[in-house]
Amino acid sequence: MSEPKGKILIVDDDEDILTAGKLLLKRHYGHVITCNKPELIPDLMAEQTFDAILLDMNFGPGESSGQQGFFWLGRILELDPNAIVVMITAHGGVGVAVEAMKKGATDFVAKPWQNEKLVATLSTVVKLRQSRSEAETLKKTNRVLAEAATKASQPIIGSSKAMKDVMSVVKRAAPTDANVLILGENGTGKELIARELHAQSKRSNNVMMTVDLGAVTENLFESELFGHKKGSFTDAHEDRVGKLEAANGGTLFLDEIGNLPLHLQAKLLTVLEQREVSPVGSHKKIPLDIRVIAATNLPKEKLLDEGTFRQDLLFRLNTVEVKLPPLRDRAADIPALAKHYAAFYCRKYGKDVKPFSAQAMDALKSYGWPGNIRALRHALERAVILSETDSFEPQDFVLEAQPNQPGTVVGLSAPSAPAETESIDTNDLNLERLERRAIEQALKKNRFNISHAAKELGLTRAALYRRMEKHGL
Repeated sequence: MSEPKGKILIVDDDEDILTAGKLLLKRHYGHVITCNKPELIPDLMAEQTFDAILLDMNFGPGESSGQQGFFWLGRILELDPNAIVVMITAHGGVGVAVEAMKKGATDFVAKPWQNEKLVATLSTVVKLRQSRSEAETLKKTNRVLAEAATKASQPIIGSSKAMKDVMSVVKRAAPTDANVLILGENGTGKELIARELHAQSKRSNNVMMTVDLGAVTENLFESELFGHKKGSFTDAHEDRVGKLEAANGGTLFLDEIGNLPLHLQAKLLTVLEQREVSPVGSHKKIPLDIRVIAATNLPKEKLLDEGTFRQDLLFRLNTVEVKLPPLRDRAADIPALAKHYAAFYCRKYGKDVKPFSAQAMDALKSYGWPGNIRALRHALERAVILSETDSFEPQDFVLEAQPNQPGTVVGLSAPSAPAETESIDTNDLNLERLERRAIEQALKKNRFNISHAAKELGLTRAALYRRMEKHGL
């Protein structure tokens, strides 16, 4: 049998009441503390937290107005607004006790009390105290989690005119509740901009819920976004809150929205227009208070094609449009980005930070970066690991020729890197190398479109990113 838990304080000037209360309640609670002087209440509350306080309405002979009880009730609630106070009153003082409840008391018991009723009353109010404590803890935890989830994993770096224009739009749009559509190639930092929009918004203290629509399968779309009720389909073993409801009061970031099929676009549009959602298997409408930020790597002309994207949904999403420039169009930012990532990976791998030679920096600035900032980051990580000179040199970076990309240079390859024209050894059955080659071919074939490459490889975008990190791509 488990030990009784909970802590009760009894405040009364009648020693018989204190003794009877303690004898009764110590069988049900771990600690029962008695006090015959209400002046000691602040000191007792400073030392410990009570699950419930039994407080007499009157102290001293001849007192019957209840004013002393009102006074100490007020002091207790000043010290702890969430305190659970049960008033003790004589039979004739029920009206006074009801008045005390209007002033913040949780309940009252009349004396002489019935033991069963006193125990039942305390059991109820102690559960209320625990629920309040759990709710307050959960609220604080959610606030911390929201801050952690919203905080960008890396800073937005860039002082070029192109990036200043972007940040100007962000600064003006963020404080509003206007929906924002972020356009840009893979690796340009669309999620960072989304997080910055949320961080500068009036919803910044609430959660930013991210949904990668490129990774959500069609048959799970409604369950993931709208939630479901237990038993609504075969694997629905319990109720589940959807991402839309979870984002209530905050921001919903719909990444890779261009990958959403037309028939699912219609369902999303209905929810955004009505501002309410029904979980799968339920007819109950849940009101939504969300700010929507969406992102896609599809070019604008594709979005304007009615065969690819619903125009009514596009109008709903792009109240404000932010177009992120590819890295090749903001070459002035490459030195700052390169130095930032070099310093980051030097710290990560315990290496000394070193400078870039002029030739190396020129090579980085001249390259087309088909994978944009993500590709630059991976290039810097490899260079930090493999470079053996006192400064970063051109040969530390594997910059393959990209003839169809503007602003690129013919590759500056590491000596060990095989040329594109080299034949592949068909007898090499090493799984690691086979996997790397398959990923490289899929990326190049799909012009570094992560979603398309992942689909061709039979992977989710998240799984492809993990494998790219694994192989240093």
